[in-house]
Amino acid sequence: MQNDIVAALDIGGTKIAGALVDRQGRILVRAQRPTPAQEDGETVVRAVEAVVAELAASPHWGRARALGIGSAGPVDASKGTVSPVNVPGWRDFPLVERVAAASGGLPVELIGDGVAITAAEHWQGAAQGYDNALCMVVSTGVGGGLVLGGRLHPGPTGNAGHIGHISVALDGDPCPCGARGCVERIASGPNIARRALDGGWKPGADGDTSAAAVAAAARAGDPVARASFERAAQALAAGIAATATLVEIEIAVIGGGVAKAGDVLFAPLRRALRDYATLSFVQNLTVTPAMTGTDAGLVGAASAALGARDAAVAGVGG
Repeated sequence: MQNDIVAALDIGGTKIAGALVDRQGRILVRAQRPTPAQEDGETVVRAVEAVVAELAASPHWGRARALGIGSAGPVDASKGTVSPVNVPGWRDFPLVERVAAASGGLPVELIGDGVAITAAEHWQGAAQGYDNALCMVVSTGVGGGLVLGGRLHPGPTGNAGHIGHISVALDGDPCPCGARGCVERIASGPNIARRALDGGWKPGADGDTSAAAVAAAARAGDPVARASFERAAQALAAGIAATATLVEIEIAVIGGGVAKAGDVLFAPLRRALRDYATLSFVQNLTVTPAMTGTDAGLVGAASAALGARDAAVAGVGG
């Protein structure tokens, strides 16, 4: 069993990445294709099958015992289906069934991309050694996942910990999800940029209106840019504090493009957290940047597959 490896897929709106990963989390083989996100569902799944076929051509493939998928969501692990917002051709698409067939019948474990990044951070990143953690991705959207009692907690459908759609502003702006005042509607990169522009922030000569450009302006002291990040930090703090109060997490790990703003985000976030995480059992909550980088989705999908494989083997043995 120590020699076993797992296959992993990280499926998003831009790329479909695949890897063979050993028990130490080392990536042995990689494969990648662009996601034909605007094509029909069959075209998209053919790109996934091409990645699996490339992995299967590796001499390491014979040691693969399971396959993990971290996919953009929503996902439904209980049904093995995915309906990613940014892949319109996939609605309740039977991804697990198709990938199992393409892999020659390997057991397949499906989780959402936020849960995958959580698995990676708990295995090899900033949440390592913590039994109760929230890990978040703050980027184009805001996603997340939970570790509870030392184990990944994906929930029945694979979406537990989706902090981006906790409402933190009861009368806030409508969110595309259908609710109001969601964390994502305030703290995602595009919404940070939108709020800064609405407030009168002017981009530089290059015309860059991204959240990264707003972060640079905030770092240089622009008050409108700084205020937009402070509002995002407040929304994140309220969501993190609510989660901590509910399930007693010890650490919140934040990754994604917006987290690269550094102290522009983390300083007001830690300040705001003092206003929201007030009960004795959440006051010592640690907030820290993620560590696992661009391979987090693959490493997390592999971790979930290894965990499911080990649990199945233990069940058979018991």
